[in-house]
Order: sequence, then structure tokens, then C-alpha cells
Amino acid sequence: MTTLRAVLWDLDGTLVDSAEYHWLSWCEALTAAGHSFDRDFLVATFGQRNDRILRAMLGPDATDAEIQRIADDKEARYRTLVRKRGIELLPGAELWLKRLRASGWRQALATSAPRANVATMVEVLDLAEYFGVIVAAEDVQRGKPDPQVFLLAAERLGAATYRCIVVEDAAAGVEGARSAGMRSIGVGAKHAELGATVAVSSLGELPEDVFEDLLGRIDF
Repeated sequence: MTTLRAVLWDLDGTLVDSAEYHWLSWCEALTAAGHSFDRDFLVATFGQRNDRILRAMLGPDATDAEIQRIADDKEARYRTLVRKRGIELLPGAELWLKRLRASGWRQALATSAPRANVATMVEVLDLAEYFGVIVAAEDVQRGKPDPQVFLLAAERLGAATYRCIVVEDAAAGVEGARSAGMRSIGVGAKHAELGATVAVSSLGELPEDVFEDLLGRIDF
């Protein structure tokens, strides 16, 4: 464990951008259930678990059964869109997945997405060879910013937490990484606001030695 190096990847917004698919599937599922939906709310809650999003949106009167029904419908519609329209890795993602694998880093997906969604994207993008571990929404009881998803991924990889680097596009994920005792790389349009150890707008902008450099830091 003291020598193993690991990268724990968030999926949506970090390796791929399927925000539009999420928006469309939320609109369709909520309309079918007789509810409206605010796009700003989607942006603010992106990356959180569906039950948390729906509970905040529908309020305390919504039953667990209703929340589960809407969430399941939304995700089924999302998977249909991914398969029908396709999806691509974000710039720099494939390069880093290959480079890290070639350098002996272990890699895991640590995501708030349902396992069926993750499996669909991994299949469509042909990513299975890169990830020794996949931790999805069903594997944890608490979503980001709780560190559980990262701690479980590290445990399943057999990596010490201080030898893990998290790559995230959301503040909740960066906070979770920090709580887990892990350094982080923040990516995306809002990278400067994430509070990550290193932050860039795109994976393609990362220096070649960034992962090794992060392991050598004593600050978080």
C-alpha cells in the first residue's frame, strides 16, 4: 500500500460531459411525473445523488417511492440518450488514462452516478481496461461531499489514502477528497472556484509530471 499510486476519477464533467443528456432526461422524467424543473437548480446540484436532488426539489411531502420512481425513469432515459446519440471523452482524458496506465498507476472510477449509467458509458467509450475498480452510487450510503466514495475506492484498490489523487470537476467532490486526506485536481470551466490542490480548465492543460508532483507535496 505504501508504494501503490492511484488516481480516483470522477466521471461526468471530468472524463465526459453529458450535462445536456442529464438535463433532457430530467425534463422528460419530471414532466411525465407532473413536475417542473429549474435548469439553474440542475447546475447547482450536478454531481449529487438523485435522492438528494429530488428531496430538495420536491420537498418533505414527496414519498420515497415517488422519488425512486422519478429517479429510475430519469436514468433510463439518460442511458437511452447515451446509446442513441453517443458520447465522447473530454480533451486530454484519453491521453491521461493511457499515460497513467503505462506508468503503473492504478485507476478507479469514484462517481455519484448509478452503476447502470456508469456501465453504459464505460461500454460505449470502451474504458473497461483502464479501471481496476468502479465505485458507484449504490456502493455508498452517503454521496459527495462525504468522502465515503473515495475511501471505498482506495480500499478496493488497496491504496493508502495519501497515495491517491482525485480528479474532479465539482466542489463537492474536491471537498470529499480533502476530507478523505487526498490531494485533488480540479478541472472544468469553474476550476478556479473548486479549491483543488491543482486546477485547470482542461485535462489537456495538465503538466506531464503533475501526478508525481502531487504525491510529493506535504500540503493539501
